[in-house]
Amino acid sequence: MKDIIRQLARKKNAIILAHNYVPSDIQDVADLCGDSLELSLKAAETDADIIVFCGVRFMAETAAILSPEKTVLLPVEDAGCPMADMVTPETLRQRKAQLPGIPVVTYVNSTAAVKALSDICCTSANVLQVVESLDSKEILMTPDRNLALYAASHTSKTIHLWEGFCPFHNTLTRQDVMEARKQHPEALFIAHPECPPEVLLMADAISSTSGMIRMARESDHREFIIGTETGLLHPLQQACPEKAFYPASTNMFCPDMKKISLAILASTLEKESGRVQVSEDIRLPALKAVKRMMALKG
Repeated sequence: MKDIIRQLARKKNAIILAHNYVPSDIQDVADLCGDSLELSLKAAETDADIIVFCGVRFMAETAAILSPEKTVLLPVEDAGCPMADMVTPETLRQRKAQLPGIPVVTYVNSTAAVKALSDICCTSANVLQVVESLDSKEILMTPDRNLALYAASHTSKTIHLWEGFCPFHNTLTRQDVMEARKQHPEALFIAHPECPPEVLLMADAISSTSGMIRMARESDHREFIIGTETGLLHPLQQACPEKAFYPASTNMFCPDMKKISLAILASTLEKESGRVQVSEDIRLPALKAVKRMMALKG
């Protein structure tokens, strides 16, 4: 099946992107694996005619925003992100009306339509830099309250929260971490900033998924407790086969990320199904918010 997928991809001049959370066999057959935004940026630089994004809908939308000349396919069309769905254009317009003149920072884990109403986007890796880049003393952040609280703990600015969250990162508790540390006392605990504040206070390091992989490579530590979706354990083990990685909690499992299979991926390439398009009236302002973030030094 993997050989068939690779042959189809070559035949159609397609590039296969796989987020760090999708099943390991999908990651193994992909051309690129990583965080959602970095994948879209890298794909935009290629001469591929088709981008197949193995992830969830907002990720494919971001690829379409950055590569309007390419065909973007989402293998599982109902693969969504509960957190991204916790903010809509309508509710964001209402909140902006209540906070006139306050810039909106939107996490890239959001729909294209929400990005289009935002002043600037951020990632879990650059959120602090984005917040500090704005002149305003007050900021509205959407949709993840935990990421906003993390940013608020590192700035003197007032951050207005949106009551959204990742249902899987948000399940991680102090008790989970204490239990993991009890089982693996020598392990370094790395947490994703989508985790609750009380969990982040226990972390030895806080990082995005790609940052976790870099950190594991560069660290002298041999064991790590990983506070993010369990799919990341596969690329971590591939990057550092001599090191040990343990989930902070096996409950950190996203069903939407796991919907895809090799058979579905092969069918998507064969039929060129699941096309994701973003209308120009949404794409252009969304692209502006992404580009403003990308323009920041570093």
